[in-house]
Amino acid sequence: MYDLATRKHALRLLGDGRSLNSVSKETGLNQSQPCTSPTDRAAYSYLLGLYLGDGCISSHPKGGHYLRIACADAWPGLIEECRAAILAVRPADRVYVLQRQGCVNVTSYGRHWTCLFPQHGPGKKHERRIVLEGWQQEIVDAHPWEFLRGLLHSDGCRVTNWTVRNGKRYEYPRYFFTNKSDDIRKLCTDTLAKVGVRWTVLARGSDPLNVSIARKDCVALMDAHIGPKY
Repeated sequence: MYDLATRKHALRLLGDGRSLNSVSKETGLNQSQPCTSPTDRAAYSYLLGLYLGDGCISSHPKGGHYLRIACADAWPGLIEECRAAILAVRPADRVYVLQRQGCVNVTSYGRHWTCLFPQHGPGKKHERRIVLEGWQQEIVDAHPWEFLRGLLHSDGCRVTNWTVRNGKRYEYPRYFFTNKSDDIRKLCTDTLAKVGVRWTVLARGSDPLNVSIARKDCVALMDAHIGPKY
């Protein structure tokens, strides 16, 4: 545990836009632990999934950062769940919803978002490495379904597929998770494997971007813990 003065100094540096690496070198703080802990670990696991899919963090000119999670207008339940998760993780921070064309940005300002989401960095997520810190992996291991719900609520869907056999049409449900980042897809498939869900990869052209869950027992498990967006 670090003294209060050191923690406040580190937060000021992070608020000024300094990287976690440079702050760690100057203050001696260990990057493997966040400067603040999530108030609700299950909510954090869900929010982490949302952030990896449709989230971003940007600096405020006067210090601190904005966390923004993009949510489609078509899913009002998802918007409210996202808002509730942010408040559960950081109860003292305000959350507001900014309307955009066809979607909203669920937004919160604070001085801890880069600590809570160290995957933040310049450029697109699929163009750089995305690796969970040890403390994040511990939370995901403890709350895997919440993490998967966040990933599927951001970059996934539940659809009804159909096929024809012997002239008769059959319909069956299926889940998809689609993300350009190899690292984020692996986080998804590793977690699916841990909860006993079998998956396959379907290519989009030559790119293996789609994770598919179609086995009847696995879809039933997903329905019990995740379900369709609403």
